[in-house]
Amino acid sequence: MTRRLAQVAKKVGVSEATVSRVLNGKPGVSEATRQSVLTALDVLGYERPTQLRGERARLVGLVLPELQNPIFPAFAEVIGGALAQQGLTPVLCTQTTGGVSEADYVELLLQQQVSGVVFAGGLFAQADAPHGHYRLLSDRKVPVVLINASIEDLGFPCVACDDAVAVEQAWRHLASLGHERIGLVLGPPDHIPSLRKLTAAQAVAAAAGAELPPAHVERALFSLEGGHAAASRLLDRGVTGIICASDPLALGAVRAARRRGLDVPREVSVVGYDDSAFMNCTEPPLTTVRQPIEAMGRAAVELLTAQIQGAAVQPGELLFEPELVVRGSTAQAPRA
Repeated sequence: MTRRLAQVAKKVGVSEATVSRVLNGKPGVSEATRQSVLTALDVLGYERPTQLRGERARLVGLVLPELQNPIFPAFAEVIGGALAQQGLTPVLCTQTTGGVSEADYVELLLQQQVSGVVFAGGLFAQADAPHGHYRLLSDRKVPVVLINASIEDLGFPCVACDDAVAVEQAWRHLASLGHERIGLVLGPPDHIPSLRKLTAAQAVAAAAGAELPPAHVERALFSLEGGHAAASRLLDRGVTGIICASDPLALGAVRAARRRGLDVPREVSVVGYDDSAFMNCTEPPLTTVRQPIEAMGRAAVELLTAQIQGAAVQPGELLFEPELVVRGSTAQAPRA
């Protein structure tokens, strides 16, 4: 007990007597200090006293599908900073292949009595994935915010980049450069943002009096290797411009072109999506569609804190406008 008091006191920067007063429910401690002590208990892995367990911790789960794609650490940085400004502590939960699942993380977060959860990418964006753990959060009335498109019936507020606008920007950019054989590298068939991108591409092609042949659409896992394999198949079919659903996919497409001796952008143009870190440092620098990460992350935290404070927040999407960033991976279409 003495060791616990000392550790918590050091963590918060108060005396052991103050920590003792909080743990025993005694008066004479400000609410801010009290919350800091309870949060320190949670962070250090100590159980709260029985009389305090009914209160939710000042912890917020931040669940990410991976950290290899630079977009997710970028979201984590923005969201973590915004949570700290609200006196909330983020608990980072990152899935790994064969490791802890999203559902397992939800169970752990519920055990810690978190104040809320932010999901930035995950199973909510896949129509055929299991969603029981989201319904568990809803049943427990835990505040939740999703980042980027979700399936329609989950009922949580969602902050998303407008996938349709992103593809329109990329497609029109390539078309303006004279590309007529444009292909897409998207995520899995049940991935909602990818479905939206596909629908938008079909619409913008039709508006231009053309069509998007099924052979010009490839699916892949969101990785450099997935992009390489999918782009290779598109290149076999004569595509000269490739729009990808993420920057790692686009880097894979660049590698696929180079492996077969094609120059990027002189012979093949590639457009990514996200504008994650270091895309201006690749060779060539990647033309991509930028997600407004800062604005989206802060909006997600605002929606979450409003729920935590008891305000009614409407379900549905808050859409943010993307921005095409033209760099060196796109150029005039090669002459036939």
